[in-house]
Amino acid sequence: MQPDTGEVPGRMIEVDKSKGGDYRPRPGWQAPGFDIETVDIEFTEKAISFMEASVKSKSGKPFFVYLALSAPHAPWLPPEMVQGKSDAGPRGDQVVLVDWCVGQIMNFLKENKRDKNTFVIFTSDNGPRHGINGHQSAGNLRGYKSHIWEGGHRIPFIVHWPGIVNKGSVTDEPICLTDMMATFAAITGTILPEGSGEDSYNILPAISGEKLDKPIREALVHHSENGTFSIRKGEWKLILDNKTSGGWVKPSGKRPVPGTPGQLYNIIPILMNRKICGK
Repeated sequence: MQPDTGEVPGRMIEVDKSKGGDYRPRPGWQAPGFDIETVDIEFTEKAISFMEASVKSKSGKPFFVYLALSAPHAPWLPPEMVQGKSDAGPRGDQVVLVDWCVGQIMNFLKENKRDKNTFVIFTSDNGPRHGINGHQSAGNLRGYKSHIWEGGHRIPFIVHWPGIVNKGSVTDEPICLTDMMATFAAITGTILPEGSGEDSYNILPAISGEKLDKPIREALVHHSENGTFSIRKGEWKLILDNKTSGGWVKPSGKRPVPGTPGQLYNIIPILMNRKICGK
């Protein structure tokens, strides 16, 4: 991927249909110089350039970076620098790439003495795909990406915030990525407009290790790829109107049928798979 020239996408991505769906890009427009294999390297370099400009300006103003990597999402086309670096195939190699990208960001913060006062969150938007060669991509959880089961929704949420989060600390507080809106508003002292972020809760007390008398959230609502809904409250998770996975990843599931039996689980045995981890 070449530096941004301001040119709009002008040609379609070439798709090699001889390769499986997870090993080829999807049809779509691309800008000149776009390379799916190196896009995350470029994203990371641009994020560092942005932070570097902020540091050099000596304005004293904080910066905000949202680095949404393509990896390890399909297509699984890792760049040459990480090919064969894992024992879990191309997708595993892309996990290595993610580790490299995060490492580059953290190294920049440390080298520029910003690691002590920068709030860093590492997380994902959904559960993983199947692992290979014995790799348990979802740990001991049932299900994968697109499923209504825990493996489809329980994700890593790792926080680096020296002075606020103790290294190695964990919490069992149930949270959701929608909570980022209210949390960032609380951190920056911003008052959200009326009617915005109704589903967002300030989880700063959980992040900072504050002892709570009751959960921040009353419950968590999830839905699968095909519209199967579930609700998590305390130690219980209720899946509505569906007896299957609710998603397209194997084992694929059917769509929900209103009024039919669902699934009820006591998830105490997996509560040790905690959501927030201090680093």
